[in-house]
Amino acid sequence: MRMTRAQAKERNRSALLDSALQIVTRDGYTARLDEIAERAGLTTGAVYSLFGSKNGLMVALITEHLRPYYEEIEQAVPAGVDLLEAVDAFARYYRRSCDDPEAVSRLSLQITFLDRALHDPELGGRLAASVRSQENQLIALFTGRRHGRESVTSQQSHRLTIALNALFVGLSQGVLLGLAPGADEDYFADAARALAAGMVVTEQDANQR
Repeated sequence: MRMTRAQAKERNRSALLDSALQIVTRDGYTARLDEIAERAGLTTGAVYSLFGSKNGLMVALITEHLRPYYEEIEQAVPAGVDLLEAVDAFARYYRRSCDDPEAVSRLSLQITFLDRALHDPELGGRLAASVRSQENQLIALFTGRRHGRESVTSQQSHRLTIALNALFVGLSQGVLLGLAPGADEDYFADAARALAAGMVVTEQDANQR
């Protein structure tokens, strides 16, 4: 059965993203567009047509890289539990992801994009916008959950999400680099619960004064 134009476009897009993931993981941002396109069975013209530029391809790559991660978190965190239980489940999921066979490749990719973003403000801004849009899923995941006698507000959830991501990025890098050998699931969960309890209570107290 012949593909429609939309189906062909999506197939080409997926092929370029798959190719880019392999080559960028290997070569970093110096990865050549012609090699990415050739591996996907396409031309560099397809890259510009679908993504606009190399930066556009890179932003799409990191977006596609993050999407399954956030979808899996939503599945890992039960809907009916309170804030600390939700944070506990999130922490344990994050620690288990460090044992994934692709974890080192993901870290390499993150470092590649961070390094490039620091030297390319345009790319950095676009990557930050992409990450923030994904983080909104986590903000929504924690908002409204019970903590003590209160419900977590969107503002509290926003602040907490930023802090948890920073905590887990640092801890996971320590695990993968062999700098935190004792950081098991309980360690991640204890650190995350302490952070969540402290942040939310502090803000609730401040609002009541």
